[in-house]
Amino acid sequence: MSDHYWLTECQLERIRPYFPQSHGKPRVDDRRVISGIIHVIRNGLRWRDAPEVYGPHKTIYNRFVRWSRMGIFDRIFSGLASSEEEPDIVMIDATHLKAHRTACSLVKKGLFPVVSAERKAA
Repeated sequence: MSDHYWLTECQLERIRPYFPQSHGKPRVDDRRVISGIIHVIRNGLRWRDAPEVYGPHKTIYNRFVRWSRMGIFDRIFSGLASSEEEPDIVMIDATHLKAHRTACSLVKKGLFPVVSAERKAA
């Protein structure tokens, strides 16, 4: 059995409405790239250690950074959390991470648009 994570077609259809429109050249396979992003984050890997079945690691990384800056993942999580469907599985993450003192610079660089906008409004 493969250790690779793949989104099902049903899961992909639930999050597809939150994807940005493709302009010009069509995007690389969304299922493959997003599954790669989930696999890397879920397993705590470096981007360059992503298995080749998900495509080039640079493509996976670039999509993650670009969509994070655009707030796409925030919209996906908010949309899924606010749906009125009864979830099959509920998970709670009790992870404790120790951040380096320079980690706060990520907010200034705009990698977390929701937090950045809240800080500007305050």
